[in-house]
Amino acid sequence: MIEDVPLKRRQLAGITGLLFLAIQAHAGEAAVSFPLTPPPVDAASWILMDATTGQVLTEGNADQQRNPASLTKLMTGYVVDRAIDQHRISRDDMVTIGQDAWGAGNPVFKGSSLMFLKPGEKVSVRDLSRGVIIDSGNDACVALADYVAGSQAAFVKMMNEYAAKLGLNNTHFETVHGLDAPGQHTTARDLAVLSQAIISGEPDFYQMYSEKSLTWNGITQQNRNGLLWDKTLHVDGLKTGHTESAGFNLIASSLQGRQRLIAVIMGGKSPKGREEQARKLLIWGNNNFDTVQLFHAGKALGKETVWYGNPHQVAVGTTGDISLSLPRSAIETIKAKYIIDRKDLEAPLKQGEQVGTIQVIDKDKVLASYPLVTLNKVEEGSLITKIGDYLKQKL
Repeated sequence: MIEDVPLKRRQLAGITGLLFLAIQAHAGEAAVSFPLTPPPVDAASWILMDATTGQVLTEGNADQQRNPASLTKLMTGYVVDRAIDQHRISRDDMVTIGQDAWGAGNPVFKGSSLMFLKPGEKVSVRDLSRGVIIDSGNDACVALADYVAGSQAAFVKMMNEYAAKLGLNNTHFETVHGLDAPGQHTTARDLAVLSQAIISGEPDFYQMYSEKSLTWNGITQQNRNGLLWDKTLHVDGLKTGHTESAGFNLIASSLQGRQRLIAVIMGGKSPKGREEQARKLLIWGNNNFDTVQLFHAGKALGKETVWYGNPHQVAVGTTGDISLSLPRSAIETIKAKYIIDRKDLEAPLKQGEQVGTIQVIDKDKVLASYPLVTLNKVEEGSLITKIGDYLKQKL
């Protein structure tokens, strides 16, 4: 904002009659808070996030570093999916199962979750991914790590590199499967961000998280995420985890209308207990909030005069879709305005040049601000245009 310059303000329509939009914000980026009382949660740490906006609706000890247990497999699946996107491998590739991915022959796997692979058998990347997600198969994790990176150690390096790229600053992996290992930790907030990235990735890969069972080598196993069977919640993912040191972990995502929520529970008391805590968060979020699209990318919010230009007007708006998760009780009172941060707009102007700010307001409180940009470029006008505009400004 330029000091001592009168600002141009434009009041936009109330949000309910306005445009529908979406901003891809990182967790906590939109500084929006409302006086709503969340339910009590019986777990060591937790978070409820709006998946579209990244807004955190409620949290408790969300940055406490904890053992992820099998929630580690979310990053294992994410790395595999990135390798597919990069055409380094395909879902139809056949993987020969090595001795280190044989549950009966690896003492590390004793008593843990397995897909029950056999050494020497050939299994597709797709089926191994399903074994990781549905069966929580530690053996399937090892088989995929060996195939994608050549070794478990090299794959873990990739996991940590992707964690850094996603901004998971409180996360570090030591294993490809999540069995206890010194130095391995993450947080509820980081896991919500990772889940958001998985959900926004390949739809056919995310669909695996909603599958309820998998049969392999004559053994049928059920998905441990019991909320998939709750028809009232519309849960379609993501994952459970448990070790003695971690407690009972669960990440559940539900989709109702345009609103997708992610609930992360870490350190729950029991398998049913972690489900009940996630259920409470999802129900509270669905009952109290709506994900509202405010503005469409490239759709004009208004037109402004441009001096010395051809044309003499420029459309202004946003370059991206923008959404907010808002309490249903507040939606009717929300309004928006934009502010031009210059006394006059003068040519030339580039397309996408920021010329002001859009503010979303509840009564006198600014809930969020977004850049206001030009939607078309404006070239300098002819000499006659410039002279005419100069004279108009002086009159």
